[in-house]
Amino acid sequence: MTSLCDLSATEQSALIQSGELSARELLAASFARIEETNGQVNAIVTIDAEAAEQAANAADEAFAAGRLLGPLHGLTLGVKDLHATAGMRTTYGSPALADFVPDADELIVARMRAAGAVIVGKSNTPEFGAGSHTFNAVFGLTRNPYALDRSAGGSSGGSAAALACGMVSLADGSDMGGSLRNPASFCNVVGHRPSPGRVPTWPTQDPWFTLPVQGPMGRTVADAALLMSVQAGPDPRPVVSLSEPGSIFTPAFSNRLDGLRIAVSPDLGGTVVVDPEVAAMVEAQIATLTDLGATVTRASLDFTGADEAFTTLRALNYAQVFGQLVDQSPELVKQAIQANVAHGRALNGSDVARADALRGAIYNRALAFFGEYDALVLPACQALPFDADLEYPDSIAGVPMENYLAWMRAAYFVSVTECPATAVPVGFSRDGLPIGVQVVAPPRDDLRALAVAHCIEQATGASQRRPELLA
Repeated sequence: MTSLCDLSATEQSALIQSGELSARELLAASFARIEETNGQVNAIVTIDAEAAEQAANAADEAFAAGRLLGPLHGLTLGVKDLHATAGMRTTYGSPALADFVPDADELIVARMRAAGAVIVGKSNTPEFGAGSHTFNAVFGLTRNPYALDRSAGGSSGGSAAALACGMVSLADGSDMGGSLRNPASFCNVVGHRPSPGRVPTWPTQDPWFTLPVQGPMGRTVADAALLMSVQAGPDPRPVVSLSEPGSIFTPAFSNRLDGLRIAVSPDLGGTVVVDPEVAAMVEAQIATLTDLGATVTRASLDFTGADEAFTTLRALNYAQVFGQLVDQSPELVKQAIQANVAHGRALNGSDVARADALRGAIYNRALAFFGEYDALVLPACQALPFDADLEYPDSIAGVPMENYLAWMRAAYFVSVTECPATAVPVGFSRDGLPIGVQVVAPPRDDLRALAVAHCIEQATGASQRRPELLA
């Protein structure tokens, strides 16, 4: 018999809304699965069992009174430890904030809580989300559920691993350079990087900076869309906030792609180094997409300048957000963050102006590219899940990676375009390691990315394979 924890969130929700499953029963199953698996993967790092039980009780009492609290009624939720949760420790993976307990939820958390989600706990993240490998000095390392000696990715690695293990129904994440997409690829789950402003971020220290976004993760595309329906929607406070309501993310997805024009590129037009097994899996999607009715072309958006634009603007942001902390308590901040702050402080006005111009040119090329194509399919991550004892993969296909960001280019090049992208599982390596692709859609067309990803998901069936540690 399939465990409750292995059902999709949409399946769990249907059982709750029919009265066949209570929020208390689902929470008990989540706690049991955490007890069974979390010691091996270290995905959920802070739990407030009393608060979760109170939320589940409230959900069941509301249902008994004939009320649903919202689209996430009774579903269990893991919240990334970068997102402030009222009354629950939020460390940002940093010794500097190891005991911090916020007074208020940030916007994304408030929306999920108001929609009836039962917050089980906080998911692990690298310190301040820096890097795509989840480890920190507060909670340690998160391991890949499909291979415990490998990385779960990051920075939403705790969320991805928790989902893969069935610890929670849904999980949130954030993504500047791939932090929703890389861990989704590594852990055989779905992560959607929304268009900037689709999921408004509040509060924020840098309201003009749109490279980082917050978004959903799930075991299926439909699960991620369900969570998006709650996270998305306008808010008057952020500088960037798209006007469409979150309810647009509750359609019934088609299983066909008839009439769509889709470009596929295993190496982003030759601009990045990709593991041969990953490249072969991306190439295999040409046949998958053709069988689904799409017209498929080998082509790529021109990403010239994306590397300089991203690394420059990211460093500038790090100097602004983390500079004071580095000055006051350098011993509490990891070296990679200190280096990025130093990089940002060394920039001059010409450097920043050039980065902005490069980013603008890439955006304009993206608009032109998506005049010819409806979607672009790329590797979600250039590498396979790597040795968890490494800080980052030192090489891909024999080519050295010069720093902890270089192996993430397939993800952060897309971040520069302002386009939404959905990472979806498509298969496994010879050694049984998950591989995903990312579906990139035109600016602000998040539904297109999710819809194409759903068709790929249904055609490949890769997301149905669960980790052996659940056997």
